[in-house]
Amino acid sequence: MAVQILFDQDRCKGCELCTAVCPRGVIRIDSAVTNRKGYHPAAAAEPDRCVACGNCARICPDSIITVIRL
Repeated sequence: MAVQILFDQDRCKGCELCTAVCPRGVIRIDSAVTNRKGYHPAAAAEPDRCVACGNCARICPDSIITVIRL
């Protein structure tokens, strides 16, 4: 199953809730990038490992994550 994970990185506060609930360790905070708010945003480090559970999208307090099953 192919999966696409989309992040609105400019709205991400780097709270790391999504990283904590990802059962496959797909999402990580990207310390090499700073968004316009000055935070290190979440990103899909290993998108091929994603099982499209949607935990990340559900826990995000700002609804910046979208998981699409292709």
